[in-house]
Amino acid sequence: MSMLELDAEALYGDLLASVKTVFKPGMRLMGITSGGAWLAQRLQQDLGLNEPIGVISSAMHRDDYASRGMTTAAQTKIPFDVNGAHILLLDDVLFTGRTIRAVVNELFDFGRPASIKLAVLVDRGGRELPISPDIYAARIHLAANQSLSLARDDSGRFSFNVKVR
Repeated sequence: MSMLELDAEALYGDLLASVKTVFKPGMRLMGITSGGAWLAQRLQQDLGLNEPIGVISSAMHRDDYASRGMTTAAQTKIPFDVNGAHILLLDDVLFTGRTIRAVVNELFDFGRPASIKLAVLVDRGGRELPISPDIYAARIHLAANQSLSLARDDSGRFSFNVKVR
């Protein structure tokens, strides 16, 4: 899939359809700040779930914390017991795997889940760690100097931002 074909709303529909096939009663949604949290919020609504979602930040466990620092938006909030929970972890874009590694470390600071499944909107390859999604809506390839992130407008509609570093 090329960047020209990357329609965030259409990909969200694909992700929702895939999540419906693996989501079991009692499973908890947890989104990585900020794009993954937006996906978790929308999935909670579209799946008709009453249970609160978790939001998790990679900031405290990143190997580049010293250079990135922490933002006010990057706060972990988990309103349920992690111990024994089956968690569907959501992120907007999977690239190197470093954010997922950091988030799993953060999650284990709160307890030991029974299982963690990873769902991403876009898998862009380029892994530095042996991490792969259980669910993805699209698999694309971007140049190493490009970054892709999810954006959300005031009405809640998704789009993508592409930046060149």
